[in-house]
Amino acid sequence: MLKKAANEKLSRKIYEKELRKLQAELCSLQAWVREHKERIIIVLEGRDAAGKGGTIKTIVDRVSPRVFRVVALPSPSDRERSQIYLQRYVEHFPSGGEIVIFDRSWYNRAGVEYVMGFCTHEQHQRFLALCPIVEKFIVEGGTRLIKIWLEVGQEEQERRFQARIDDPVRQWKLSPMDLESFRRWYDYSKARDLMFEHTDTEYAPWYLVDSNDKKRARLNCISHILSRIPYRHVEQKKVELPERSKTKQYDDVASLMGRRFVEQHY
Repeated sequence: MLKKAANEKLSRKIYEKELRKLQAELCSLQAWVREHKERIIIVLEGRDAAGKGGTIKTIVDRVSPRVFRVVALPSPSDRERSQIYLQRYVEHFPSGGEIVIFDRSWYNRAGVEYVMGFCTHEQHQRFLALCPIVEKFIVEGGTRLIKIWLEVGQEEQERRFQARIDDPVRQWKLSPMDLESFRRWYDYSKARDLMFEHTDTEYAPWYLVDSNDKKRARLNCISHILSRIPYRHVEQKKVELPERSKTKQYDDVASLMGRRFVEQHY
């Protein structure tokens, strides 16, 4: 296990070495999930600029999108607003042999919807009361549920927002909602604590990850996910390339002559 010195950032060399090991383990987890038809839900929540997107990209970088599915739903449509609140999330729940990662989940109601006034007080209270019951139903039905909260400090969040403002290729990440969340830091803190109070249960507990150092956060997040699932290494058959067909009646190179190739700038 890596030990963290005070205020010490993780070096790129160590990060990449440890990440390679963890990504290999994710591939082993993937094989086990497929073989045993497991259903796993990973909920990733946190403040804006806490590093959710980068963490998810790191998790799925070396695995199959057919097994690891990322769900990041847009704002609900008029039709979805008329549905039972959890309905549009349930549609994306995993089948056997799948892991679904929610980049923002039904916990929107406990966070942004509550703080920004997109739901009523009664809807918020109803969610906090019923969410643990629904999650118990999910877990008792055989789906593994892992809930992770990425926590970033005020100074680091401000630094990341400022970096987005100054970088033209990252400005798209900064929305009016992000700016409002920056202003309402303490409102979000109160909403977070209220959410933990009602939904941190024995069967579906919350786990917090310090995300002030993105590299450490990503490693710790993957390590935690692996620790929560009792997977075993699945023996893989060794793959050998077959011989190519040896027909000489088709000139593969000549068939491309005269076709349009992109201009080679690099």
